[in-house]
Amino acid sequence: MEKKQQLNFLDIWNMSFGFLGIQFGFALQGGFMSRIFQTLDASKDQIPMLWIFAPLAGLLVQPVIGYMSDRTWSKRYGRRKPYFLIGAILASSALIYMPHSPVLWIAVGCLFILDASINISMEPFRALVADVLPESQRSYGFIVQTLVIGVGTWVASQLPWFLNQMGVSNEATANVVPANVKMAFLIGGIVFIVSIIYTVMTTKEYPPEDIEAFLKEKEESAGVLKGLVTILGNIASMPKTMVRLGVVQFFSWFAFFTMWSMATPALTEHVFNAPKPNADNLPEAAYMAADLAYNNAADLVGSAMGTYGLTSMAFALILTFISRKVIINRKLVHMFSLLCGGLGFILMLWTKDAMMLNVCFALIGISWASILSMPYAMLSSTIDPNKMGIYMGLFNMFIVIPQIIAAVGGINFMYKTFFGEAIINTMLLAGVSLIIACFANLLITDPKVIKYQE
Repeated sequence: MEKKQQLNFLDIWNMSFGFLGIQFGFALQGGFMSRIFQTLDASKDQIPMLWIFAPLAGLLVQPVIGYMSDRTWSKRYGRRKPYFLIGAILASSALIYMPHSPVLWIAVGCLFILDASINISMEPFRALVADVLPESQRSYGFIVQTLVIGVGTWVASQLPWFLNQMGVSNEATANVVPANVKMAFLIGGIVFIVSIIYTVMTTKEYPPEDIEAFLKEKEESAGVLKGLVTILGNIASMPKTMVRLGVVQFFSWFAFFTMWSMATPALTEHVFNAPKPNADNLPEAAYMAADLAYNNAADLVGSAMGTYGLTSMAFALILTFISRKVIINRKLVHMFSLLCGGLGFILMLWTKDAMMLNVCFALIGISWASILSMPYAMLSSTIDPNKMGIYMGLFNMFIVIPQIIAAVGGINFMYKTFFGEAIINTMLLAGVSLIIACFANLLITDPKVIKYQE
């Protein structure tokens, strides 16, 4: 077994660069999918349920891909890299076609294909950091990965607004997605595949620690049934710390799914007073004027959402410099970050202009940077390196299950029951959920998980 070497910033950046494309896909999906649904006549109450295929794809794909990538090794192609490429090809195709969907059900189907494909690429990326870096550099590695994600989030979220400023129209007839959104998704598809190829070409993978034992275990566990038994067995034997981190993840991702699915309808209406109009209830001229106001507002909401990518990038950059020099307290960093995000969501109730909206998303970006790094860094300190892929995949159950619960009625029930009918209260629900996630970190007590120790 070749000993893992300390890597410099450039090596870790190259290893993480593929996440630029992955995050282009996620940012375009998160910022503009609900806009596409509304354009194709989905009502506000329907939107969370239409999003259900995204977390369902993750629930089905991630444990399987994690299990398969753990059992993959090729001297020529590596361990995780084949999955990066397969996912990138499929996801890029789905991104490019998505805004051209002629009817709602096709857009929903594209969302399922897109999210499943992104997950094929993304899950092995999480495992790659733990595969390649020595444990003393893992916090640093996940933070650099978050830095790349922040860049992707900000740039992708600005694309429709920027393209409109460059002269690409954001006007369209009823049930047609504007040209600036279509072009943004085309650019996203190209960036996705190019960034993945860059990482594949510049990153070296290590073989399994004991190649003979690896091949023997692979042979003994061959077959679909044995694979299923192995996955279920790993679920049953999850480390306690992983389950406790799962509680934190549950409330964190409930909050962000609420934002992705409901921010566009909530903020276009509450902040800009420009809800999506109904073509059936208005004369054509009045509809076109109201729809232009909605599209302008939706561009601004998407641009503001990019701010959380920008601040997550800045916060990750600060953590990068700090974690290179000192051992950080992962638990306290995560608690502080989630509290900032909760405050950002709650402040949206009093937001009436784009500037204040950007401040709210800036606070949310601090929590986003931590969500993408600290839980994975903590998790990597508590699991068997030979099962890094499967456990990273299983850990994502704590990401997709809250999203499924939110989609099948959790959002609509919770915000209407506890906060009132106004759609802006979905953002209040997201804020409360993040604050609960903040204090759930008190469940984490293992010193090695909280701080890396030799």
